[in-house]
Amino acid sequence: MPEREMPLPTVLGPRGRTFGEEERAAVLRVLDSAVLCSSFGSEARSLEAEMARLYSRRETVACSSGTAALHLAVAAAGVGPGDEVITTPISDFGTVAPVMAQGARVVFADVRPDDGNLDPAAVEAAVTERTKAVIAVHLFGAAADIDALRAICDRHSLVLIEDCAQAWLGEDAAGRLLGTAGDIACFSLQQYKHITAGDGGLAITDDPALARHMRLFMDKGWDRSEGRIHREMGLNYRMTELTAAVARAQLGKVAGVVTRRRERARQLIEALDGLAGVTAPQALPGHAWWVFPLLVDDNARWAKDLEIEGVPAMPGYLERPLYANPALPGYPPGLCPQAERLIGRTLLALPWNEAYDEGDVEHIARAIRSVHKRMGNR
Repeated sequence: MPEREMPLPTVLGPRGRTFGEEERAAVLRVLDSAVLCSSFGSEARSLEAEMARLYSRRETVACSSGTAALHLAVAAAGVGPGDEVITTPISDFGTVAPVMAQGARVVFADVRPDDGNLDPAAVEAAVTERTKAVIAVHLFGAAADIDALRAICDRHSLVLIEDCAQAWLGEDAAGRLLGTAGDIACFSLQQYKHITAGDGGLAITDDPALARHMRLFMDKGWDRSEGRIHREMGLNYRMTELTAAVARAQLGKVAGVVTRRRERARQLIEALDGLAGVTAPQALPGHAWWVFPLLVDDNARWAKDLEIEGVPAMPGYLERPLYANPALPGYPPGLCPQAERLIGRTLLALPWNEAYDEGDVEHIARAIRSVHKRMGNR
């Protein structure tokens, strides 16, 4: 049994979140203004400007969730019935729901066995005359091969959408911010992300035309500067002023959150060095560490034994590839073998948190070594 009285901090408790006086003041500021709808307030527009500066992109559109941000992106890319969008089978359902909502077909490409990100060769092989876009997910905060995916999209005149929900301030090997290579990049402010306003989404781009489409789609196709004219099909994906105000306070803390997650991740990587049969990610400086993924030989058994040690773990991260869900009929088993092996056998995801201290990481490392020892004696 674990030798700790206090459980690890989690994003569902005050110890595992960065809320403080800034967020409290932000909420009261909005309440005192009496304007809670972002169509008439300033918080959402200020958040958009601050996000654009953080990522050095021309335009940001705030909306109600990360899924909504992806829907804005997919709609702005012109995806509709008969079109195809290529993406990964290892992601949240929010990555594919917008494609389905547009009446288009999701095409799943297999992933790399080491980190679960899209395999560019599989993406290239999946391109058809109906392909309209590629959605690249930076899984767990590790960079997908964005240069290769950008080249594929340029070669075939496709829109590249980066799903950065798990990759706040992540970087590629060259030190470039994830979210700055795609035509559009989408971020989430959901409870479990690096920073949170409960829910909320942000979509960034350098293309004014794409930004206009996204802004119209976010607000029922309504350009409020010209009266009540609905220029395009759109939904109500507006972010509230309360959400935007909290998000602004959180945005000012995201750099510190990522820095602390990286520091603790390096500590665990060093503690696990040389542990046969347990593969941790390389200590890449740009990893954003949404969770800490490991590759093991039996993820279900590992997760069960780590839970006994007081360390939560998610075997496979998902229970099944996205295409194996009832909401997506018609996809055969075996479609993406590498993804299926990761989920069913080798991938183990440990929740990660900026509030972990050195003792927390030492506890996690001891638990992993203890389970490793028991696994070797079975």
